[in-house]
Amino acid sequence: MNFLRGVMGGPSAGPQPSGAETIQKLCDRVASSTLLDDRRDAVRALKSLSKKYRLEVGIQAMEHLVRVLQTDRSDSEIIGYALDTLYNVISNDLEEEEQEENSPKQVDDLGSQFTEIFIKQQENVTLLLTLVEEFDFHVRWPGVKLLTSLLKQQGPQVQQIILVSPMGVSRLMDLLADSREVIRNDGVLLLQQLTKSNAAIQKIVAFENAFERLLDIITEEGNSDGGIVVEDCLLLLQNLLKNNNSNQNFFKEGSYIQRMKPWFEVGDDNCGWSAQKVTNLHLMLQLVRVLVSPTNPPGATSSCQKAMFHCGLLQQLCTILMATGVPADILTETINTVSEVIRGCQMNQDYFASVNAPSNPPRPAIVVLLMSMVNERQPFVLRCAVLYCFQCFLYKNQKGQGEIVSTLLPSTIDGNSVSAGQLLCGGLFSTDSLSNWCAAVALAHALQENATLKEQLLRVQLATSIGNPPVSLLQQCTNILSQGSKVQTRVGLLMLLCTWLSNCSIAVTHFLHNPANIPFLTGQIAENLGEEEQLVQGLCALLLGISIYYNDNSLENYRKEKLKQLIEKRIGRENFIEKLGFISKHELYSRAAQKPQPSFSSPDHMMFDHEFTKLVKELEGVISKAIYKSSEEDKKEEEVKKTLEQHDNIVTHYKKVIREQDQELEELKQQVNTLKSQNEQLQTTVTQQVSQIQQHKDQYNLLKVQLGKDNQHHNSHSDTVQMNGIQVEEVSKLKEELEEWKNKHELLQGQLREKDSLIEKLKPVQLETGTEQSSQMSKSSVLEHNNELQKELEMLRTQIQLQSAEISKLQAENQKLQVMNTSADPALGDSSATAAKNLELEGRLVQEVKELKSEVKALSEEKASLKQHLDSSNSTVAILQDEKSKLQQEVAESKKEQDDLLVLLADQDQKLSALKNKLKDLGVPVEDEDDIESGDQADEDEDGDEEEQD
Repeated sequence: MNFLRGVMGGPSAGPQPSGAETIQKLCDRVASSTLLDDRRDAVRALKSLSKKYRLEVGIQAMEHLVRVLQTDRSDSEIIGYALDTLYNVISNDLEEEEQEENSPKQVDDLGSQFTEIFIKQQENVTLLLTLVEEFDFHVRWPGVKLLTSLLKQQGPQVQQIILVSPMGVSRLMDLLADSREVIRNDGVLLLQQLTKSNAAIQKIVAFENAFERLLDIITEEGNSDGGIVVEDCLLLLQNLLKNNNSNQNFFKEGSYIQRMKPWFEVGDDNCGWSAQKVTNLHLMLQLVRVLVSPTNPPGATSSCQKAMFHCGLLQQLCTILMATGVPADILTETINTVSEVIRGCQMNQDYFASVNAPSNPPRPAIVVLLMSMVNERQPFVLRCAVLYCFQCFLYKNQKGQGEIVSTLLPSTIDGNSVSAGQLLCGGLFSTDSLSNWCAAVALAHALQENATLKEQLLRVQLATSIGNPPVSLLQQCTNILSQGSKVQTRVGLLMLLCTWLSNCSIAVTHFLHNPANIPFLTGQIAENLGEEEQLVQGLCALLLGISIYYNDNSLENYRKEKLKQLIEKRIGRENFIEKLGFISKHELYSRAAQKPQPSFSSPDHMMFDHEFTKLVKELEGVISKAIYKSSEEDKKEEEVKKTLEQHDNIVTHYKKVIREQDQELEELKQQVNTLKSQNEQLQTTVTQQVSQIQQHKDQYNLLKVQLGKDNQHHNSHSDTVQMNGIQVEEVSKLKEELEEWKNKHELLQGQLREKDSLIEKLKPVQLETGTEQSSQMSKSSVLEHNNELQKELEMLRTQIQLQSAEISKLQAENQKLQVMNTSADPALGDSSATAAKNLELEGRLVQEVKELKSEVKALSEEKASLKQHLDSSNSTVAILQDEKSKLQQEVAESKKEQDDLLVLLADQDQKLSALKNKLKDLGVPVEDEDDIESGDQADEDEDGDEEEQD
């Protein structure tokens, strides 16, 4: 407190002493009065004095006001006065006439100091959050303003207190849903301060449905035609999305990008835009750029770019781009926005290439923009924006690069229309140094990381003057360079040449083929020039280093070793490395390396391109090493490069093979899945058919029982009559159908007999027994296999027999039907029965005909099942025949093995007899051959018995 009193200094002449005394008395009344009305009047008086006597009220009354907030919450009026008073004390948003003229800085510091005192007790902020929840206008609105002021003065500290408070952020989100616009609008301002530079709070606010509510407010207020509320909502959206990948992804996944499209719907009459509309649209464009910023993760940027294309947002931006009457700053920001929406996205780049300006005849938007870039009358910021748009169009877009370069080639030049290539060449060789620089950088981006186009650009020929032969584009660039033009022009041309020659040996050879180029570079590097020329010297050193590093030694006079000797002789290696380092040490180089967008305070500072700084960073080190390398080291490096290239080719080949195999594997997996699904469907069909067959069998058995009962009834009533010949015809038809069934049955029996004969042929083959253990094992395995096949054949035969029995049953049932029909014939011939009996008989016969038809249908289904069994037996026979051929092959192999064993046995017998003779000569007793043969015979008998048992 004493410190704060010192801020004002000692008392001076005027009404201040009486004011301080009055404030002291009012504070005493607030602290000691027991009546609520008295306390309310005292707090009201403090509020009226708080603006004029801010320091005194803050020092003496803050503690009493906080106590009022704690104890008098039932009275909204006194709470509102207390909150207003604290707001006046803490807030620095005072009108100028109410500030003290002699100490404005001290007054500005008061808000921060009082805020620090207020938040020292964290429960004060928690209490304020509770009061903000109150619906009463006189409490909620001043509470929102006070909390906003606290966040302005001590943002990080207050943010941390709110973050740790239970449901602290969620309470404040309810302000956006307040029906009273003034509270809702101030709630937006509060959330702006709350979300500044705090990713945790930003995430909480986003997941509390902030995007939905803010976009609703913007729509209600009229989008870009809305007032300052739209501006505040857009600033809050920027806080939530900028540098916050989680919220950006949430915004995209929530389909909120689609809701941005109506913001950019402008009419045909674009004259007389209000300042607020320009501000709103500018912020809307910046919000789009936040989502597709090159500093975002590539995956997140790419997904947002695609979403903007699919929802039509890119198309809407291109409409603004080509519209007339759009303010210059909006047009510039739109160009920058379109640039980042298409940067590195092939789909968006292709669409942008197809956009035409509404001119007569229509021209591509790229051509119209390039016209503005090379026109020195256009604003500087607009020309920078067009250059950035062209760079983004070519970024990772080999197709677009090829289209631009093709407009320069002799075979594709169209004399009737202006092309992008012609505009770039015109800008490259104009008298405006800024146009030279922009055209050189744009052409360098058309060659970026594209060796094919670097070689094609060597074919470009330029007509210099009438009567003189054309010169190549490369030669013309070096000619202008040697003429000593402005520094900006020379820097642009040197950047173009360095980009062109890097990683392109053919271009290096063409450059070295001009005998004037190397002396010019060495002369520039060797001179001691001023500070402005040091940048040119560094770029000349870089170009000479590229000519050495990417030299393929195809020119005898300009081989790597000779160029390095030339540097050593005329410049000195240390001096060369020092001049090369001028580039990266330059201040403008550091600025350009920070971000892709060209942003320069003035045209004079336009020296370096962002992509070129990457090239310098990549080549500076390798060129420094290459200057000090000997010829032997160069040879070794060349060999290593060739080896690496071969290795890369091998790796590429195997990658291709693996890719193809993966594709084939994926196709096979799909086929397997298809077959599985088909198999499951077939299994389901089979199960259904089996259940249907069972149902039909049950119905058939039921019909048999009913038919037996009807037969008994016909036997007891023999006085049936033929009814107009209808039943006789039906019965005759049934007889014919039964005859057909008999014929079909005989045909099936014949097919079964053929299958039986094939089965008999496939009986297991008897294998000869051998004497050796290996042949016995092969025979036993063959026998086991044959036995298994025989069992399968027996099972198949059993199934066929069961089917035959089923057919026999059907035949027996057919015979019964025939007997029944024949027994009904005499009854049909009797014409003396009454009319009533005739009608009854007619009904019964009709019922019998229906039953017979159902039986015929059941028999046809049985026939279909028999055919299925025959088909399965056919496949089984084919499998058995295949097995038979395999068995015969195995038998042949086993016979061959037996023959080999017999030969070995004969050899052993010969050796054994020779040994016996030697033993006899030595007088050693030897067994007789008969004994051995008898023993062998016994072994053979035992083996035979074992085989029989098997």
